[in-house]
Parts: sequence; structure tokens; C-alpha cells
Amino acid sequence: MSKSGSLAVASLNADTPCCPPIAETRIPAEAAAVLAPAFKALGDPTRLQLMSMIASAPGGEICVCDLTPAFEISGTTISHHLKVLREAGLVDAERRASWVYYRPRPGLMRQLAGLLAVEESAAV
Repeated sequence: MSKSGSLAVASLNADTPCCPPIAETRIPAEAAAVLAPAFKALGDPTRLQLMSMIASAPGGEICVCDLTPAFEISGTTISHHLKVLREAGLVDAERRASWVYYRPRPGLMRQLAGLLAVEESAAV
């Protein structure tokens, strides 16, 4: 991800919406360019499962040592998927001794959820 993309993601992690939900109005091109990598990262089934495990972890974080055994793929592949989630701005990672702990970035997750929000009257 480019440096300018990283700065834009950081600004979109605030608690204020980046833009109105897509069911209400067209998303600005700049916001779409920043949010698309997060949606793309979540488009992979393994990454979506990893994100679910990270976001629902007790205490708000989870060790990679607890993530890897949940899948029938190599640790290297899990590391690749976690790197994609980090680069998309969806998770933060912190190394402690020989293990890495992951926690979600709730601001960006709220941005994605808000963008997809649909009122009942709009869905009919």
C-alpha cells in the first residue's frame, strides 16, 4: 500500500463516518480507493475467518499460536493472510517474545459497516 493510502486509512479509522452509506449516495472516488483494499482483504474465506477470530477474541486480542491450529493450511500461509489483513488496515499486530498478537482496528471496521448500512425502507 502506498504511503498516501496509509495516511488515508489512518484518517478513516476515526469514529466519524467517511461518507454516507452506499444505499443513500455514491461513494466518493477517494474513499472508495481507500476502503476497497479492506473489502478485498475480507473477500477471501480464510481471511474472513481470521478476522472473525481476531475481532471476537476475548480480551480484544489473540495470539497467532491460537489462530494457526484452527486451519488446515500451513503457518506460512496463515502469516501471509495476516499480513494482508494488516496491510489493509484491519488489524494491528504486536510481537511479544516469539509470538505475535493481533487485535482488530474497530474504527475501520465501523467505517466498512457504516458504508454498507441499509435502512429497511431503502431495502424494499
